[in-house]
Amino acid sequence: MFAWMSWTTPVAVFFVCIALMLVGMTVWELKSPTTLRRGWLPIETTRGDRLFIGLLSAAYINLIYIGLAEWAKTAMTLQAEPSIWIGFVFSMLVLALIMRKG
Repeated sequence: MFAWMSWTTPVAVFFVCIALMLVGMTVWELKSPTTLRRGWLPIETTRGDRLFIGLLSAAYINLIYIGLAEWAKTAMTLQAEPSIWIGFVFSMLVLALIMRKG
């Protein structure tokens, strides 16, 4: 069923984090319904809106990081590509920032 995808540890951790966030947000929404608020994003958002925007941002950050890893290896004359965990941690920090301040 899952053989079509290259399941490395970072990929599995990323998808597990997304699943846990969705479950956590569902429980949070049931216990405390959200209201619209305005942060630094240019629109009024709910927690679900900020989660969606944050997940999209995290996905794009990971894709950009993966796309630039080979270039970074060549440009900086590294022995190997930079660790994928760097992109994962950065994308999760951006997601947390959007959820908190967005």
